[in-house]
Amino acid sequence: MAWALKLPLADEVIESGLVQDFDASLSGIGQELGAGAYSMSDVLALPIFKQEESNLPPDNENKVLPFQYVLCAATSPAVKLHDETLTYLNQGQSYEIRMLDNRKMGELPEITGKMVKSIIRVVFHDRRLQYTEHQQLEGWRWNRPGDRILDLDVPMSVGVIDPRTNPTQLNTVEFLWDPSKRTSVFIQVHCISTEFTMRKHGGEKGVPFRIQIDTFKENEGGEYTEHLHSASCQVKVFKPKGADRKQKTDREKMEKRAPQEKEKYQPSYETTILTECSPWPEITYVNTSPTPAFNSSHNNFPVAEGNGSPSHQPEPKVQVADNLLPIATPQEAQQWLHRNRFSPYCRLFTNFSGADLLKLSREDVIQICGPADGIRLFNTLKCRVVRPRLTIYVCQDSQHSGEQQHKHENGDANGSTFYVYHAIYLEDLTAVELTEKIAQLFSISPRQISQIYKQGPTGIHVLVSDEMIQNFPDDSCFVLVTMKAENNDGYHIILK
Repeated sequence: MAWALKLPLADEVIESGLVQDFDASLSGIGQELGAGAYSMSDVLALPIFKQEESNLPPDNENKVLPFQYVLCAATSPAVKLHDETLTYLNQGQSYEIRMLDNRKMGELPEITGKMVKSIIRVVFHDRRLQYTEHQQLEGWRWNRPGDRILDLDVPMSVGVIDPRTNPTQLNTVEFLWDPSKRTSVFIQVHCISTEFTMRKHGGEKGVPFRIQIDTFKENEGGEYTEHLHSASCQVKVFKPKGADRKQKTDREKMEKRAPQEKEKYQPSYETTILTECSPWPEITYVNTSPTPAFNSSHNNFPVAEGNGSPSHQPEPKVQVADNLLPIATPQEAQQWLHRNRFSPYCRLFTNFSGADLLKLSREDVIQICGPADGIRLFNTLKCRVVRPRLTIYVCQDSQHSGEQQHKHENGDANGSTFYVYHAIYLEDLTAVELTEKIAQLFSISPRQISQIYKQGPTGIHVLVSDEMIQNFPDDSCFVLVTMKAENNDGYHIILK
């Protein structure tokens, strides 16, 4: 009986000992992983996490912006949660943009009762196209003479004062407005997204555009140059009724998705709110307006004298705009990023000086910006220029013939006289691109060039086509001759 009483007691002792051992085994866990032994703040201070600090919302993230712009067009339902909204527009259709005054009481009193100026632009979303924007727009101008990319529908607009368009800036409109009064501006976009894709077999997705609005206040000199606010949104433009069909297609696709998949996408909103962004950099382009560039007596282009390089000689498309110096302050580094079309990453590099950016390795920038933009940023930082696909050299016939005659008159046959050629860099390898580059080289309008011919066997004139340009040997040299066109005021170009 005594033995039977001891058995439960022994079980209790064993059980109590196991509990104590288990508690003891857990007692050191919190101490081993405590701040004294392993500090996450020390880890986050490492350089690799430096850029993450800028990703965190600042203290004033919820600040009320002075203005808000609302595009009255529905957003696409086929956009993932953390991506930027995408809005479909019909070509030539008038869309309202509401210009709203969001200022708090007493905020920006200097513009109370005064006008502000807003500039609306249609620009490329793709930074590859942003980098060649001028060439892209000039090509569009060449194919659509007399048309504009962006127009104001003035009769439908409300509160818009002194609307203006610049004939040389087809994608820009500007106007004055009073923030204290109701203002709605109606815009029309006349280009479509597929006009800027490569011509290949089958359908291709069109490129997205950005609608950006920059607002300025008046300075002491009466000019509207002091920046107040900028915002933009992403759009795609379709042929008439195409945006409605695309919106319907996206909605039907989303309805077929499983509920778990639908949660990964944004809902479609009836209007599009433009989100705050960096101001669009002011870039002065070459003036391509028609000028009296042909010499009627010699039938040749005027070329700048001196070192043989014309004042408007084009650079390779990927030439960097300027060099970032190590001594650049964080503010100067931000301006450099804007100028070189890296505005979406300015916030990530808010506190980076020129030296900080130049110290980044290729792997660093790819990790921060992704493969495409990371490689481009690294190459731009290191001033690496990508070689153009085709380089040709041209010389004016008058220059060539005149120097040759001068050599014979002086009896100079030792080859000391040299001819000045001008380089033309081609990327698209098309006749349109060659026409634009020749026009830029000699400061004329592309419309003044009717056709380009290449002198073939027995002196025949062969029309230059895209296929012919694609078969030009690299570093080819041509003597350029002009001939008056028969049916208009333009000229034919002959490459000898």
